[in-house]
Amino acid sequence: MTELPAAKRGAALLNDPELNKGTAFTEAERQALGLRGLLPPRVMTQDEQLERILPGVRSRPTPIDQYAYLVSLHDRNVTLFYRLVMDHLEEVMPILYTPTVGQACQEFGRIFRRSRGLFVTADDTGHVRDVLANWPHDDVRMIVVTDGERILGLGDLGANGMGIPIGKLMLYTACAGLSPSQCLPITIDVGTDNTLLRESASYMGLRQPRLRGAAYDALLDEFVAAVQERWPRVCLQFEDFGNHNAFTLLDKWRNRISTFNDDIQGTASVTLSGLYSASRITGTPLKDMRLLFLGAGEAGIGIGDLVVEAMVEEGVPLEDARRQCWFMDSKGLVVRSRTDLASHKQPYAHDHAPVATFLDAVESVKPHAIIGVSGMPGTFTAPVLAAMARHNERPIIMALSNPTSKAECTAREAYATTDGRAIFASGSPFAPVTHKGRTHVPGQGNNAYIFPGVGLGVIVADSSRVTDEMFAAAARTLAATVTEDDLAMGRIYPSLSRIREVSRAIAVEVARIAYDRGLARAPRPDDLDAAVAAAMYEPVYPVYAQ
Repeated sequence: MTELPAAKRGAALLNDPELNKGTAFTEAERQALGLRGLLPPRVMTQDEQLERILPGVRSRPTPIDQYAYLVSLHDRNVTLFYRLVMDHLEEVMPILYTPTVGQACQEFGRIFRRSRGLFVTADDTGHVRDVLANWPHDDVRMIVVTDGERILGLGDLGANGMGIPIGKLMLYTACAGLSPSQCLPITIDVGTDNTLLRESASYMGLRQPRLRGAAYDALLDEFVAAVQERWPRVCLQFEDFGNHNAFTLLDKWRNRISTFNDDIQGTASVTLSGLYSASRITGTPLKDMRLLFLGAGEAGIGIGDLVVEAMVEEGVPLEDARRQCWFMDSKGLVVRSRTDLASHKQPYAHDHAPVATFLDAVESVKPHAIIGVSGMPGTFTAPVLAAMARHNERPIIMALSNPTSKAECTAREAYATTDGRAIFASGSPFAPVTHKGRTHVPGQGNNAYIFPGVGLGVIVADSSRVTDEMFAAAARTLAATVTEDDLAMGRIYPSLSRIREVSRAIAVEVARIAYDRGLARAPRPDDLDAAVAAAMYEPVYPVYAQ
């Protein structure tokens, strides 16, 4: 039986979404906790509650309306919310996260009903510890933080970016079983350079240009120090920062605290996993692949770095591995003769004549795979796809930009233009496509296959660091779950219905690395798999009175 705080009785209990059971409070609980008369008289089981709630979700006319309905359920009853999400994950994930979460961020002010998480602002400089002290939970183990500068492919959404940490942490719980009370979304509001947003009547953030330079750096330093002081066992995930800050923050903190950047490392891991799976179809091992990236920001370079590490593990010399990864940015092919390259691009600047268009780059490099992380929709044009099909029997097409409106091409375009020979994966979900009588099931290169399991493993081991080795292991583990039946359908990732199984397997491997490398602060269990399973939250109502 679970003991409640003395103040949690009657209406106060019903208004606490983490403790509320709604109509599922038993007669004994209603009598003991001052709930008689505050609820309809019928006691319902959780299954009966779901039968009542689920049609309400499905009846909403648009995904954003469904999102708002689900968020309102979370605001009332966290346990029932996660029961619904876990039981219907394939149906609900596109509503709660990609692609609907992008629109939810754009409309954050309109659909906002109840605050969740913490907002740390530029005005809190010198007082960040006081802000963090207001959070009611002492055992926070996972924080997802953004400053809202690069939300998906939508750009600077300022404080509206809070939808991303909220959504990510929902997936941590739904996909890997992190306890909701151990998860904390944070937005660092330093203003926005989106003038239309600043002038919007519904915008709820600071109405000022984005803070930059030394003042920004000092605020972030203060924030990280305050987080470590308040929750010394926490893992800090940086999310949707602008390119410069994303690389700078990761480089600064990765060897000092337990932290990672999902846009750089999580995206890299899920993409590497897809390449491993695709190699089983093409017969070309990873070490022999040439890759051409459209986009040379945090996602693209992160993928390149992890792919290079994987190739080196397979015996390819470092410089040769880098020469197999080519990048195209807004100014053309990344080549050595260019003088405008940021430091993170320079390792991939090869000796080659300048190339201005992506089609010309495909014709010149003749890659086995093209990987879109540009946020530029429609850039995998019909001529580009046709060129890929001309150079490869089974061209690998990865249009990873989110949300759906930003994808470099659609699944239908990829299959139709390559006569059904493409191995296609995308960041946002696409429906199966039938081409000449054969149905192809697109793979979704969703980071949700990776980061929840990595986070769970880090937490189980209480790892002091999150390493690239862990993300490489996560990629191999995910790829190993792809069946021959999946590959026969053209799918290079497993069904989302198996994601808790996948997360558990990844967590075991991540925790094992933490223990083997001396990074773990928790005692090593005799049975690591059992320890991971025992740590996974299940949305079952507690008993408060009998």
